[in-house]
Amino acid sequence: MRTAHWHEYELIDTSSGERLERWGDILLIRPDPQILWHTERKDPRWREAHARYQRSQSGGGAWQVRRKTPPVWSIRYGELTFRVKPMGFKHTGVFPEQAVNWELAGELIRGAGRPVRVLNLFGYTGAATLACAAAGASVCHVDASRGMVSWARENAQASGLEDRPIRWLVDDCMKFVQREQRRGHRYDGIIMDPPSYGRGPGGEVWKLEEQIYSLVEQCVPILSEKPLFFLLNSYTTGLSAAVMEYLLGVLIQKRFGGRVSSDEIGLPVTDTGLVLPCGSTAVWQA
Repeated sequence: MRTAHWHEYELIDTSSGERLERWGDILLIRPDPQILWHTERKDPRWREAHARYQRSQSGGGAWQVRRKTPPVWSIRYGELTFRVKPMGFKHTGVFPEQAVNWELAGELIRGAGRPVRVLNLFGYTGAATLACAAAGASVCHVDASRGMVSWARENAQASGLEDRPIRWLVDDCMKFVQREQRRGHRYDGIIMDPPSYGRGPGGEVWKLEEQIYSLVEQCVPILSEKPLFFLLNSYTTGLSAAVMEYLLGVLIQKRFGGRVSSDEIGLPVTDTGLVLPCGSTAVWQA
């Protein structure tokens, strides 16, 4: 699956472990371990980038600013607006390839013909949350980072969605799901985009491959009687699309019927016409 409906984001070129991207009017160069090829950098914008993230041999890295760059700026995707800023560990606050999943969730919500409640776990800066809210769903957004939740709320305000029915929660996702079970709360759609490794607000350790099955299993009791979808995304190479599809098949499809599918997701590269793989997604749909 490729995301092809961006106007204010563009993956211009890829070479020698780096990607050249346009974020609105700002050009950034960021590292990407999947870019194994050493193609010629013919596009002059490689030399015009505003900033480049340079990894350190001792770990981590830092942004090297080449041209005057605003600390924060905005880009739009359809009716959504996202605040972008270069942050630690090369990120900008938006994963553009995820737009295919925002669109899918929005289509399913709009086509439901009934009120829809969505739970977005590991909600990050809120792109999926806003896509679901814009489609008419009430959303519960959960992330362990207070800073990310604040950023997500800023994106909601920038998108004119601050008054939509969205609950913003700073919490450990597993503990939250278990409490929702005890409260008897139910959701028609669940979106899960977990990190490979992380820590909860109380120092809880999260390791994706060790805990993803348990978390999805814990989510089954909080699905409604007639759920619409369950969307699981991964950037971890050891958790393939086929593995996630099987996982949703045995846990979700076995109980609710419907169908499961999976695929790599990627971004089209302007200078080559090829697609850069950017992770995997598995989806259960009623």
